[in-house]
Amino acid sequence: MKTFALHIQSATQYIPVKNVRSFVGADSSGSFGILAGHARFMTALNYGLARYQVEDNSWRYLAFPGGILYFLNNHLYISSRRFLCDTDYQRISAGLLAQLLAEETELKKIKDSLCQLEQEMFRRLWQMGRNEFKV
Repeated sequence: MKTFALHIQSATQYIPVKNVRSFVGADSSGSFGILAGHARFMTALNYGLARYQVEDNSWRYLAFPGGILYFLNNHLYISSRRFLCDTDYQRISAGLLAQLLAEETELKKIKDSLCQLEQEMFRRLWQMGRNEFKV
């Protein structure tokens, strides 16, 4: 069976993988697969899991918060802010869930902080308006 090269990259990591038989991922249109010899292809990957099969028929799993996939001349490039790579589906699923929960917690903190900032700005504007009309 023909194979292709996979290049997984983030701001801090780069993993080259030779002899990949197939890749399965998902974008906004649904799941898709890529085999060697595929036509030029580019898409935005969904948040979640993808997998690829290497020459010994074992599967490896990737978890990432979305990314860009580009396939050209039997080279598949995946670029993401960060990613996890593992051979164990259960372990990578747990890692993805932990990552998602941590991001949700940080996002809630940011939203709460913005809400407090907005309330303080309105309070100060209201005070400025009251002081302006005193004669």
